[in-house]
Amino acid sequence: MSSFPYLTAAIGVPFVAGVIAALLPRAREEAIRFVGLIGTVATATLTIFIAIVFDKGDVGYQLASKHEWVKSLGISWSLGIDGISLWLVVLTGVLFPIALLGPTVHKDLKAYTAWLLLLEAGCIGSFVARDLFLFFVFFEIVLVPMYFLISGWGYANRQYASLKFFVYTLAGSAFLLVGILVLVSIHANQTGQVTFDITELAQTNGVAGSRLLFTAFMLAFAVKVPIFPFHTWLPDAHTEAPTAGSVILAGVMLKLGTYGILRFAIFLFPQAARDMAPLWLTLAVIGMIYGAVVATMQTDLKRLVAYSSVAHLGFIVLGLFAFTTNSMQGAVLQMVNHGISTPALFLLVGWLYERRHTREISELRGIWKVAPVMGGTFLLVTFASIGLPGLNGFVGEFLVLIGSYRTAFGWTVVGTTAVILAALYMLWAFQRVFQGEPDEANAATSDLTWRERGVIFPLLVLIVALGVYPKPVLERIEPSTNALIKQVEERSDYRQPALPTEAKP
Repeated sequence: MSSFPYLTAAIGVPFVAGVIAALLPRAREEAIRFVGLIGTVATATLTIFIAIVFDKGDVGYQLASKHEWVKSLGISWSLGIDGISLWLVVLTGVLFPIALLGPTVHKDLKAYTAWLLLLEAGCIGSFVARDLFLFFVFFEIVLVPMYFLISGWGYANRQYASLKFFVYTLAGSAFLLVGILVLVSIHANQTGQVTFDITELAQTNGVAGSRLLFTAFMLAFAVKVPIFPFHTWLPDAHTEAPTAGSVILAGVMLKLGTYGILRFAIFLFPQAARDMAPLWLTLAVIGMIYGAVVATMQTDLKRLVAYSSVAHLGFIVLGLFAFTTNSMQGAVLQMVNHGISTPALFLLVGWLYERRHTREISELRGIWKVAPVMGGTFLLVTFASIGLPGLNGFVGEFLVLIGSYRTAFGWTVVGTTAVILAALYMLWAFQRVFQGEPDEANAATSDLTWRERGVIFPLLVLIVALGVYPKPVLERIEPSTNALIKQVEERSDYRQPALPTEAKP
């Protein structure tokens, strides 16, 4: 079973489907829809099967494959999956058919479907690449489809938002490319071998504490997350992107940044990560508070959700740089949880806009009375987003907090206020939009259709299931995060503080 190239297939299926969709005539919209649906559903099925066959006790890369690509340069098609990347791959597989089926496409279905499928291939490739050059290729590929999705199917200021998104992320990637080339050069000078394999590069003498190389990697990932003050492109991109673009941007693409920090920046440069942790912890906490405060002042419902992402992603970065097993487990789980609840919010906001043709909170009121299913669904997702116990958002936040207070107490205390602010801006927005008496315009708002209910239903199931029983996810994340903490301890002066023990009589 393990000899089958599951990871290559997970990349290849959406890529091939995207090529087929691009070759079909524009007039054959039913065939294009069928290809898009088959491509995304087949990929989702494959990623779920990968999770089923994944060995939860194995700390190494599983389903690994490695083939020489450019032998003279040490570049290889090297793929593998561990507990850190597993659920991000599954999340990608699950979200893309939802993004494809959720919103209504009013023009050029052919290009829209092809770009989405290419984007899916690039995202999965980024999460499973073990070769730095291969990762960089996938990391860059995803920019192109998202740029065209925003500029081609977005709202009024889509040209500005798409260009800003592309310039910001491309500039960050330039630092990453320089960092990769310098790291590979240092390794080649020491060993006489050119390689882009991350496991071999991690053993390069002297680079573990290289602050310049760590900073180069971090700048690229900080823009992608985005971490304050590199965040300004995100609210514009979310606000102007089509619904599917916002779903994938929030659910998958932003995780390329947090995943990159964990997989590459911390893994390759553990001492530098420890030395510079106070800086990134400070920026993470500032982003949490800033995102929450600015979200509270938004008048556009979609922009409010966009700024909430800035706050939530800061919470994830706090967990990563606290360097404890619990905080890192919580951060990885929170990547998945944010990738479920926030896309669900963007879907609901998109469907509300299709009905009312406005996202201004002041023009929306009493929607729950005329659309009770939409109102109830929005409330459930809101509770998940603010971390209500019993729903998925609580588990990740709790693990981050109990893990971070041991090594980053001050930052954790300040960051906790963002949890309180999240409840303020999310519930206040819900109250203004969905409660009260609807006026004449809002009274005509229709409820969710059966198709829309079917599209969002899997996300609601995951919100409840991960809140009630997160063990299957956590027990697959834990071995990999433990191995990463061990790697940091072995290659730096850091030692994880012991858990408190009971006093002996």
